[in-house]
Amino acid sequence: MVDHSGGYKGKTNELLQKNKIEIWDILKITTENEIFEGVLLPRNEYSAPNYVEIKLDNNYNLGINVSKITKVEKIGKKEARYQIPEKNFPKNKALPNISLLGTGGTVASRLDYITGAVIPSFTPGELFSSVPELAEICNLETEIVFEILSENMKPDYWQKLALKVEKEANSGKDGIIIGHGTDTMGFTSAALCFMLEDLSIPVVLVGSQRSSDRPSSDAAINLINATTIATSDIAEVVVTMLGSSSHDYGLIHRGTLVRKMHSSTRNTFRTIDSIPLGMVRDKKIRMFTDNYKRKTRSQTKANTKFEKKIALLYSYPGMNEELIDFFIDNKYRGIVIAGTGLGHVSTELYSSIERAIQEGIIVVMTVQTLHGFTGMNVYSTGRQLLDIGVIPGKNMIPETAYVKLGCCLGQLDDIKEVKEMFLANLAGEFIEREQPIAFNYDIDSLLSKNKL
Repeated sequence: MVDHSGGYKGKTNELLQKNKIEIWDILKITTENEIFEGVLLPRNEYSAPNYVEIKLDNNYNLGINVSKITKVEKIGKKEARYQIPEKNFPKNKALPNISLLGTGGTVASRLDYITGAVIPSFTPGELFSSVPELAEICNLETEIVFEILSENMKPDYWQKLALKVEKEANSGKDGIIIGHGTDTMGFTSAALCFMLEDLSIPVVLVGSQRSSDRPSSDAAINLINATTIATSDIAEVVVTMLGSSSHDYGLIHRGTLVRKMHSSTRNTFRTIDSIPLGMVRDKKIRMFTDNYKRKTRSQTKANTKFEKKIALLYSYPGMNEELIDFFIDNKYRGIVIAGTGLGHVSTELYSSIERAIQEGIIVVMTVQTLHGFTGMNVYSTGRQLLDIGVIPGKNMIPETAYVKLGCCLGQLDDIKEVKEMFLANLAGEFIEREQPIAFNYDIDSLLSKNKL
């Protein structure tokens, strides 16, 4: 009989029981208009009811509403196995030694159809079995530092990661890859940029938009690209993801200038206000600029002090001053505002913002347009905010400003010193001017304009 742990209930379960069909049976399903063949999958327990879910020969999953089914036949059985076979990851003394640190996400994982959960496949042997090209690039060691959903990321995890990177970098590793969920990858990359001082080797954050069981998965190519970058001479925290949906190249983004810009496309990450540092294609790197830090023999130091009582607020019509007052009354030390336009908020908030600054809270203004700089000298309202004491965040992405302010306040108590540190260019977060090509770049334009 049907395995109820697969999530089949009600009319769907009745149909399967009536026809003595079990999970992993190969079915031929006839509907009013079409005939489908595929393997019956367990259902995610949170899935919508009244659907039969099968995996087609092309590896795509298809849900068929039970009300549309006119006939169902069992024509075979093909039980899925989640265990990825282990193969010894070959060691080659001539290749660099790379550490892959796991935090969660789908880049080095497979899908459990029963629960809908992502199961990490994270031993070197599993990764070699899944992506054998990695052995042509490096000697790989792996470690799961923690397993969390990307949305559950928090400063405590940034601190743990920074300390782990410090240990690995100073132990002789040639590069570090961090597998990370894509939703908060920009926060983590910025945090590591500010926390890791005198970084001596590449630290590459990588994720995937689609799980490895899907034919369109970007997991393997992203891992190959990340490994290639981890063996390079770039001694910075960078993010790499696909630069196009055709899987032909990846881009290298500086960790303080990068943002996820689409909820589902594979080429979702973009460098904001500037161009990427470079690209990687066919295990070869092409840099678009020479303005990046190179490998050194220095000792990497993790300065993980972070002030957690800071807030990130997006200005919106009707925003009430009580929101600002809440953070003042609860003894917050910093507020980052993503303002409208050039960095504006409702004038009704000015009195509360002024009160916050008078009580020692640092208030930073960024722009929710993401591209462009704050321009608080253009309009009288902006000049008034400057006069109150609001700090313009220049070109910083709101989340980068949030992370940087937390790091500055974690290290210093004097407000003047915090402001000076915040306005210093610590990790390439400030740029002199926006490059016009940055807003709408494509790979051909980057290649033609950058001959490096």
